Amino acid sequence: MLNQKPTFEVIEPNFGHSFMYQKFDAETNNKNNKWHYHPEIELVYVNGGAGKRQIGSNLSYYTNGTLLMVPSNLPHCGFTDKLTGNRRETVIQMKEDFLGEDFFKIPEMKKVQNLFEIARGGVVFFGETKQYLGKKMEALEYKSNFERLISILDILHGLGSTEEFRILNAHGFSLEADIKDNDRINIVFNYVKNNFKEEITLKEISDMVNMTIPSFCRYFKKITNKTFVQFVNEYRLVHASKLLAEQPMSITEVCFECGFNNFSHFNKSFKTFTGQNPSAYRNQLKAVFQ
Repeated sequence: MLNQKPTFEVIEPNFGHSFMYQKFDAETNNKNNKWHYHPEIELVYVNGGAGKRQIGSNLSYYTNGTLLMVPSNLPHCGFTDKLTGNRRETVIQMKEDFLGEDFFKIPEMKKVQNLFEIARGGVVFFGETKQYLGKKMEALEYKSNFERLISILDILHGLGSTEEFRILNAHGFSLEADIKDNDRINIVFNYVKNNFKEEITLKEISDMVNMTIPSFCRYFKKITNKTFVQFVNEYRLVHASKLLAEQPMSITEVCFECGFNNFSHFNKSFKTFTGQNPSAYRNQLKAVFQ
C-alpha cells in the first residue's frame, strides 16, 4: 500500500471521567502501532520490557520499560507489541484544559504548567522518578473516580518537580496550524515505518506528498530539524539496536536486515548514533540483563 492513510485518533474520556485511562498487560497489548496524533496529552508507563520509542522525529530504543509524556498533536507510534516483553502498560490521555481553561494557571499548578511546556517536544523520565511515579500510575486501577483524579494531579506535579527527564525533540518539532501538514508528515512517517529496509528515494517520497524534491526537503527539515536521509538512517539504527538486543543474529546480518548495504558505513553510523560500536552495545546489554 503506497498511500497509507494517517491516523487522527479520536479519544473519548472514560464514562464519568474528564480523561481516558487504559491498562494493558502482556496478553492484551495496546494495538495502536501506526503513526498517529491526537489533541490530548498522553502519559505512558511501560512496566518492563524493551522496544522502540518513536515520538515526532525522535527515534530511540528503551530497555527495562519507559515513562514518557507525549504532547498534543505530536505524531507518535504505540510503544508496546507482542514482542516487547513488558508486564503492563498504563496510559492516561487528557486535554490540556480537561479541568477547565484556567485551572492549571493557578499558582499551585505552576509546576504542572511548566511540565506541559517542557513536554512540547515529548519527554522521557528515568531513574527513581520512573519507578516511583510509574507505580503510582499502575495503582490508579484500584482507586475510585475522585481518587483517580487526585492521583493524576499528584503524578503530574511529581513529573513537573523532577530533574530526571530528557526532552526527546530537543531542537524542536513544529507542525503548521493546518491539519494537512499533520496528515502529510504522517504519510511520510508511516511509509518509512513500513519500508525502511528498502531504498527510499527523495523522488518517491516527494511524489507521495505531491511536492517537488527541493520543497519536500525544506519542508521536512523545517518540521523535524533533520534531513529526510538522516531520519531514515536513524530509523534503521534504532531497528538495529532492537535486533542487537533481542535477536541472536550476527552483526553483519543486522546491518543488512536494517537496510544498510555497506557494513563499514553501518558501523560508523551506529557508533555516531549510540556512542558505541554494535559489538560493544550488544555486550553492554548482555551485562545489564544477566
